[in-house]
Amino acid sequence: MLQQTQVATVIDYYNRWMEKWPTLQELAKATLEDVNTMWSGLGYYSRGRRLLEGVKKVVEELNGKMPATAEDLVKALPGVGRYTAGAIASIAFNQTTGLVDGNVVRVLCRMRMVGADCTSQPVQDMLWSHANKLVDQERPGDFNQSLMELGATVCTPKTPSCSECPVKVEYEKKAAVSKWTKAKVTDEDNNIPDIECAEESCKLCIPSTEEWDPSDGVMNYPRKPKKKPPREETTSVCLVCCHHQEKSKRKFLLLKRKEQGLLAGLWEFPSLKQEGAKKEEAEVWLQTNYSLCLPADTQIEHVGQVVHHFSHITQTYVVDCLVLSEDMELDVGGDNWEWKWMTGREFLTSAISTAMKKVFNAFEKGADKIPVKVMIE
Repeated sequence: MLQQTQVATVIDYYNRWMEKWPTLQELAKATLEDVNTMWSGLGYYSRGRRLLEGVKKVVEELNGKMPATAEDLVKALPGVGRYTAGAIASIAFNQTTGLVDGNVVRVLCRMRMVGADCTSQPVQDMLWSHANKLVDQERPGDFNQSLMELGATVCTPKTPSCSECPVKVEYEKKAAVSKWTKAKVTDEDNNIPDIECAEESCKLCIPSTEEWDPSDGVMNYPRKPKKKPPREETTSVCLVCCHHQEKSKRKFLLLKRKEQGLLAGLWEFPSLKQEGAKKEEAEVWLQTNYSLCLPADTQIEHVGQVVHHFSHITQTYVVDCLVLSEDMELDVGGDNWEWKWMTGREFLTSAISTAMKKVFNAFEKGADKIPVKVMIE
């Protein structure tokens, strides 16, 4: 849960999760629907899916016993990479193995004054090598947690507390050596930004795309490539609602996303990603994509737009709706979609994304202004 997500956000999710599934055996009985519902709003839903897959494998194929080494964890469990394996092996099983996460990258790059792109393979290999050499032989779990905590609380990205750093002496030693190295070994521009460049065969001196500012000190590290701007996408969404005088009894048509890709397995309102400048009308794509048969005189009402930011996508949802009279539910044709009708309360407590919650809120704000469509057979 903590991968790509802050502690403050995770705490409530973690407590609810552990109360519902306190053991591997209990979690292994859960369905993906159960997991997605519990994970709803936390983001990066593939984490929950992989966690469930891994637990089921441990319980069903490994007799309920977790692999105890980093190597076996990576080989045996889906979704477990080098970092997760190092954390579990050192903290839970006391294996003498290091780990590298974002915080550790920052600490080691500053201690070693690594000026190359920290996401490049040579730098990653070097950081893992350092982590495995540094780890305490007797208390590897405590050491690894301390190193991560150092990066999270002291050696922070923007406001490091260098005066409080317990390893600042090591950095100062490297800085002193770096000055000596620069005088002894130089490139054509008489500039060496990296202590590792003392060796001619070093692959870490990859030119940075940004200028260095000596006054920034440790803030020059780690060096990262410029982020690609998120791609922009537009998706049409249509809320099909069966009207009821009592707001709590209004029902909405929900469809389940496929089990692959972004937001896999979550429930959503009928949606279509729009390609190019020409936008397909809701009446058309509801029919062609979902075999949703609408009356010839159907009028789709426009609600507005909602913008949601994923890590790599800026998604604009163009929100429309069709409010049907009471007891005039539609059926979705074909066997390609799993679908059901939900009340607003059921919707908000199901496995849905934050983006769909935003779409629903947009509908709720203008619901009273939307005319009810009376269907005629």
